[in-house]
Amino acid sequence: MDVEERDIVRDPPSPEFLEKHVDADRFLDFISKRSPVFRERPLPRSKKEAIDLMLKNPNLIKRPILVKGRNVVFGFDKDAFNQLGQD
Repeated sequence: MDVEERDIVRDPPSPEFLEKHVDADRFLDFISKRSPVFRERPLPRSKKEAIDLMLKNPNLIKRPILVKGRNVVFGFDKDAFNQLGQD
Protein backbone atom coordinates (compact mmCIF):
# COMPACT_ATOMS: atom_id res chain seq x y z
CA MET A 1 0.00 0.00 0.00
CA ASP A 2 1.38 3.42 -0.94
CA VAL A 3 1.66 5.76 2.03
CA GLU A 4 1.93 9.54 2.19
CA GLU A 5 3.20 10.77 5.53
CA ARG A 6 2.05 14.19 6.75
CA ASP A 7 2.79 16.08 9.94
CA ILE A 8 -0.67 17.03 11.21
CA VAL A 9 0.72 19.90 13.26
CA ARG A 10 2.26 21.59 10.21
CA ASP A 11 -0.37 20.35 7.76
CA PRO A 12 -3.54 19.57 9.74
CA PRO A 13 -6.63 18.00 8.23
CA SER A 14 -9.12 20.50 6.88
CA PRO A 15 -12.39 21.29 8.65
CA GLU A 16 -14.17 19.63 5.72
CA PHE A 17 -12.15 16.42 6.13
CA LEU A 18 -12.91 16.26 9.85
CA GLU A 19 -16.58 17.08 9.31
CA LYS A 20 -16.87 14.28 6.77
CA HIS A 21 -15.01 11.59 8.73
CA VAL A 22 -15.64 12.27 12.43
CA ASP A 23 -18.73 10.33 13.50
CA ALA A 24 -21.27 12.45 15.39
CA ASP A 25 -22.15 9.57 17.72
CA ARG A 26 -18.53 8.68 18.52
CA PHE A 27 -16.72 12.03 18.24
CA LEU A 28 -14.61 11.37 21.37
CA ASP A 29 -13.13 8.28 19.65
CA PHE A 30 -11.31 10.61 17.24
CA ILE A 31 -9.55 12.59 19.98
CA SER A 32 -6.23 11.54 21.51
CA LYS A 33 -7.11 11.30 25.18
CA ARG A 34 -3.42 10.94 26.08
CA SER A 35 -2.65 14.50 25.04
CA PRO A 36 -1.93 16.90 27.92
CA VAL A 37 -4.17 19.46 26.20
CA PHE A 38 -7.08 17.01 26.40
CA ARG A 39 -6.57 16.50 30.13
CA GLU A 40 -6.59 20.25 30.78
CA ARG A 41 -9.96 20.90 29.11
CA PRO A 42 -13.53 19.82 29.70
CA LEU A 43 -14.79 17.10 27.38
CA PRO A 44 -16.33 18.37 24.16
CA ARG A 45 -20.09 17.84 24.22
CA SER A 46 -20.67 17.64 20.49
CA LYS A 47 -19.04 16.80 17.19
CA LYS A 48 -18.76 20.53 16.42
CA GLU A 49 -16.97 21.23 19.72
CA ALA A 50 -14.65 18.25 19.14
CA ILE A 51 -13.75 19.41 15.62
CA ASP A 52 -13.21 23.00 16.78
CA LEU A 53 -10.89 21.71 19.49
CA MET A 54 -8.99 19.51 17.00
CA LEU A 55 -8.57 22.42 14.60
CA LYS A 56 -7.15 24.63 17.36
CA ASN A 57 -4.93 21.82 18.71
CA PRO A 58 -4.03 19.30 15.96
CA ASN A 59 -2.13 17.22 18.51
CA LEU A 60 -5.54 16.22 19.86
CA ILE A 61 -6.36 14.32 16.67
CA LYS A 62 -5.94 10.59 17.12
CA ARG A 63 -3.03 9.41 14.98
CA PRO A 64 -2.13 8.01 12.59
CA ILE A 65 -4.84 8.79 10.08
CA LEU A 66 -4.90 6.32 7.21
CA VAL A 67 -6.84 7.20 4.08
CA LYS A 68 -7.47 4.83 1.20
CA GLY A 69 -10.11 5.98 -1.22
CA ARG A 70 -13.19 6.79 0.81
CA ASN A 71 -12.06 4.71 3.79
CA VAL A 72 -10.42 6.45 6.74
CA VAL A 73 -9.01 5.03 9.97
CA PHE A 74 -8.08 7.28 12.92
CA GLY A 75 -5.62 5.89 15.46
CA PHE A 76 -3.67 2.65 15.46
CA ASP A 77 -5.97 -0.26 14.66
CA LYS A 78 -4.08 -3.20 13.18
CA ASP A 79 -7.21 -4.99 11.97
CA ALA A 80 -8.58 -1.85 10.29
CA PHE A 81 -5.19 -1.20 8.68
CA ASN A 82 -5.08 -4.74 7.32
CA GLN A 83 -8.60 -4.34 5.96
CA LEU A 84 -7.58 -1.14 4.15
CA GLY A 85 -4.66 -2.98 2.61
CA GLN A 86 -7.00 -5.65 1.25
CA ASP A 87 -9.52 -3.24 -0.29
